[in-house]
Amino acid sequence: MPLLDPSTLARLERLQLGTRRRLAGSIGGEHRSPHHGTTLDFADFRPYNPGDDFRRIDHLALARLDRLLIRLYEAEDDVTVRLLLDTSSSMAGDVLVQATRAAAALGFTALARRDTVSVHTFPLDRPPPTFRGRSGIAPLFAHLEGLDADGTTDFVAAVTDLLSRRGPVGLTVLVSDLLTPDWERGITRLPARGGDVVVVHVLDHETLDPPQSGDLELVDSETGETVVVSMSPATRRDYQALALAWADGVAQRCRQVGAAYVRVLDTDDIESLLVRAWRTAGVLR
Repeated sequence: MPLLDPSTLARLERLQLGTRRRLAGSIGGEHRSPHHGTTLDFADFRPYNPGDDFRRIDHLALARLDRLLIRLYEAEDDVTVRLLLDTSSSMAGDVLVQATRAAAALGFTALARRDTVSVHTFPLDRPPPTFRGRSGIAPLFAHLEGLDADGTTDFVAAVTDLLSRRGPVGLTVLVSDLLTPDWERGITRLPARGGDVVVVHVLDHETLDPPQSGDLELVDSETGETVVVSMSPATRRDYQALALAWADGVAQRCRQVGAAYVRVLDTDDIESLLVRAWRTAGVLR
């Protein structure tokens, strides 16, 4: 089964990643830049200086004000998008499938607009590959489809590694279940690079709403540690309340540090998220 079906790709083709700040890139792209350029969108005037292109002189301003003014236009730059993808054991199964689909959707949207995309996984087991432009779409999808969930969640180490890498500030997108005691420390550090940060919080629906009842033995997928519990209806209700409060706390902390937040369950339809939750959060426009 492909990561994204053709109808979803067609819809993504008409969107672009939203950035809340103007970010300067390295090559011509399709995002608003802090610099001035040669698009058709007027930005401002400035006085004419010797050597300026005389074709940019505003003749209406010259007639009205008797001043030589140059018209400035918006420039469009590419944006460097860094996908920080959790591939630890807790992401196994449908959660990793949903995580890679979310990463593929964002990566496709960026590459279709001539942006640059790099994929950083944790645990840190490989150098991050980089993809550029439309020619990078197929290699990006192949890379994401080849990822496996294994190992422990060393979120802070992954954030430290990403922050140590040079390059434009760009847009950082974290895709993780954040099932680690260090989630808050990593979230707090992530915006240190500057630019925009988006957290895509991917969860197994049973993490928030466990279906089991009775006497259970729960096994930590990363450490192998076991816990014996008796899941009565009252215990289940208490767990649901605590789990939802934790997830809402993650969302609140993300917003406190200036990061956009989107919650994705493994049972959610990605396409509906594109037009609803992701647009509301400012991830796509």
